[in-house]
Amino acid sequence: MSQQDWLDKDFYKVLGVSKEASEKDIKKAYRKQAQKNHPDRNPDDPTAEERFKEAGEAYSVLSDPEQRQQYDAIRAMGGGGARFSAGQGGPAGGGFEDVFSSMFGGQAGAYGARGGSNPDIDDLLRMFGGQGGGFPGQGGGFPGQSGAGFGGSAPAKGQDISARTRIGFRDAAQGTEVRLTVDGRTITARIPAGVHDGQRIRLRGKGRPGPGGAPAGDLMLTLDVEPHDVWSMDGRNLRLTVPISFDEAVLGTTVAVPLLDGDTVTLKIAPGTPTGRTLRVRGKGIATKQATGDLLVTVEVAVPTHVEGKAKRAVEDLRDALADEDPRAGLAAAAAR
Repeated sequence: MSQQDWLDKDFYKVLGVSKEASEKDIKKAYRKQAQKNHPDRNPDDPTAEERFKEAGEAYSVLSDPEQRQQYDAIRAMGGGGARFSAGQGGPAGGGFEDVFSSMFGGQAGAYGARGGSNPDIDDLLRMFGGQGGGFPGQGGGFPGQSGAGFGGSAPAKGQDISARTRIGFRDAAQGTEVRLTVDGRTITARIPAGVHDGQRIRLRGKGRPGPGGAPAGDLMLTLDVEPHDVWSMDGRNLRLTVPISFDEAVLGTTVAVPLLDGDTVTLKIAPGTPTGRTLRVRGKGIATKQATGDLLVTVEVAVPTHVEGKAKRAVEDLRDALADEDPRAGLAAAAAR
């Protein structure tokens, strides 16, 4: 996701929260969206994965206080949807000078005369929170000011840069270290446990060097997480499906369930457990600095495909013994309501 997307996408709308939403409300809304639109739960909906990724993008920005402040400022400056292009006029439908003049009292003209070209989104972002030294050619701040951002005296910070990398599911769940090449430099980055597909993390000081020995900018790294054949993530929780036999579902049993670290945990299956029931094993999910999630085990009753001889007769006897039980009782009435 490019920084230009900040002008185009309403992250609050994506998560279904107001602009005044608290961090707790944002986290709750994200978990709800992620659970609702998880691709594993919507195999027949090709748009679910896109909604899932959009929720991840929105959460990665709004859950970071610094990024959220910058996002709100840029959206306010751009009217919540205008586009800017470096060296090409300004926002669609309005001109950069109009927006800039309304925000800062007509300073856009001064910038145009001194800087020579209109700023792009990176230029705008560097005006907030010490992210840079103002517009190119100004030496920091706005025309007539010195230092970074809104009149500070700190030296101009190096430019933030963006990159993306692909990691395996296990590395995303447990955390890992990756090496990538950006701008001809090899960068080592520590990826924390529990990151999700599409998440964007900030690596401070990994961007371009600042002028005159000033601090380097940051690297905004987008993560593409490979899906796993068995595991999936639901926030800090881990999910997997465990098949059991028909007799185990009817009579009950205990099964050994694998854990992500290679160990196993014993899970009790109660008699009469239906397919699709989810059982929770607390504290066996993803361990992050904040907390450890749970393991969510969904039971799937395996139906034998070939039943002959004594096995077939046993099933027929069971059918006869349960002839009075109708698993579809009440279905037609419920459907007619």
